[in-house]
Amino acid sequence: DAVFIADDEALEALRPDSLPGLVVLDVSAMSAADVSQCIRKCNGSKLPVIALVPRHRVADLDASLGFDDFLVAPPDIGELVTRAKRVLWQSRASEDDALIRVGDLTVDVSGYEVSLKGRRIALRFKEYELLRLLASNPGRAYSRETLLSQIWGYDYFGGTRTVDVHIRRLRSKIEDADHSFIETIWNVGYRFIHLEPS
Repeated sequence: DAVFIADDEALEALRPDSLPGLVVLDVSAMSAADVSQCIRKCNGSKLPVIALVPRHRVADLDASLGFDDFLVAPPDIGELVTRAKRVLWQSRASEDDALIRVGDLTVDVSGYEVSLKGRRIALRFKEYELLRLLASNPGRAYSRETLLSQIWGYDYFGGTRTVDVHIRRLRSKIEDADHSFIETIWNVGYRFIHLEPS
């Protein structure tokens, strides 16, 4: 769904509980402050924005405002539809980059949240960092030393046993009889089991 915004009233109609998939913003009848406010509100809700700009205002258009694309108004409908599809595709692609999905497990990279079958899993920061690193590189074996240096840093003086303890805690939170994600590679370290994304 797309919504067309050309004035303050339309801007106020944007409600968090019924957001569209795309905003087409007609800047011809709006002040620069209103345009900026609208784009801030849309960006806060992660809504893609296409600006419709009168030809005489194109040179003055402030690209730093944060819109995703623009067209000269009045737009060619075919071009508007094509640009809208492209902006929506880019928006979905960037959302997918922020999520790692493996089976029933979802890691929200930008939100620092993990869920299993839709249920949120509370992880400590180092557990989350271990999971994010391993899940981002399924099938790759990591030695304990590599995990220690990448997650704790080179200045950490603890032994590799720290990695084992955190992996054990992580497994206890995300694994059960139906879910096994982290594999032990004997005398090496660990790897995330390569599963087809759900």
